[in-house]
Amino acid sequence: MAADTAAKRVKPDPRIIGTHNGHFHADEALAVYMLRLLPDYASAALVRTREPTLLETCHTVVDVGGEYDASKNRYDHHQRTFDTTFPDHKTKLSSAGLVYMHFGKAIIAQHTKLPIDHPDVDILYRKLYDDFIEAVDANDNGISKYEDSLLQQAGIEKRFKDGGITLPSLVNDLNHEDPLAVGAPSRDTEDQPQAEEDHRFSQASALMGKAFLRKLHGAATAWLPARTLVKDAFNARSDAHPSGQLLVLPRAGIPWKEHLYNIEEEAGLPADQTVLYVIYPEKEEPGSKWRIQAVSKNLSSFENRKSLPEPWRGVRDAELDAVLGSDVEDGAVFVHASGFIGGHKTEAGVRAMAALALAS
Repeated sequence: MAADTAAKRVKPDPRIIGTHNGHFHADEALAVYMLRLLPDYASAALVRTREPTLLETCHTVVDVGGEYDASKNRYDHHQRTFDTTFPDHKTKLSSAGLVYMHFGKAIIAQHTKLPIDHPDVDILYRKLYDDFIEAVDANDNGISKYEDSLLQQAGIEKRFKDGGITLPSLVNDLNHEDPLAVGAPSRDTEDQPQAEEDHRFSQASALMGKAFLRKLHGAATAWLPARTLVKDAFNARSDAHPSGQLLVLPRAGIPWKEHLYNIEEEAGLPADQTVLYVIYPEKEEPGSKWRIQAVSKNLSSFENRKSLPEPWRGVRDAELDAVLGSDVEDGAVFVHASGFIGGHKTEAGVRAMAALALAS
């Protein structure tokens, strides 16, 4: 009787995720991992096949089947007519992008323990697409970061091969791994049993999924909280210097750059009023040295809005004290030869350096 009662309570999970067998790729490896982050899919079985009758038995199908229909949980992107993109983006989605577009907010809400309609969930949703998912979509769809024809016209060539260290390339390596490396008898890739191929796919899925989770965790626990700190510093910038072009951060290690550009854009700051320098403590401990950093023209640029003065560059310690003069207390540490960053032993000293730099 007790056994009958237990049997009634235990309901097997009918959900099965389907994807294609054979050569696997980063996008479906990530798509499957992301689905399994959700409670409804946590115990879902995986079927890797191209057989239509088997795919029909699957609750959710990704990267195979020739159909994109979210109402039926079908997420393939290989149709000739497929041109779906993430909101406000131009890159065609892969199966990873499709799964993320439909399930990403639920994944983020679960990870952060926030309501799915919380504004922070939406911020992280867009952040993770920009920083991680879009590159996977582009790779799978053969979309280059730059227009190749324009690079050729400009005579720009790569200095070295960098494709071998991308996540998709590491996933691809798992397709060709020597079976002896995983303890199986040696055989041609085409003849390997499905179980061995599925094992390698699970390794690829974990590789992609754990990288995604690290990005999500970092964005949720470091990047997003930093926005509030940068926003507060931005609002107080006129107290830091009358020009309003100096930002003072309260502690070390704050990822400020992307936030600053976004906050400035939201505020509609004219170009001649944007922040030029940011100062912050080098370490968390009391009595830490302080840094002054020039703000670059954009997030990926090595060119600054205003570099530190040329006479300071490449100068250190007492020699730098002499160059700075009596307006700055002794204790200067260095200024980088490129003029993008410098340091002083005290907050007062670095503030004085900033004032001189702004006046120059």
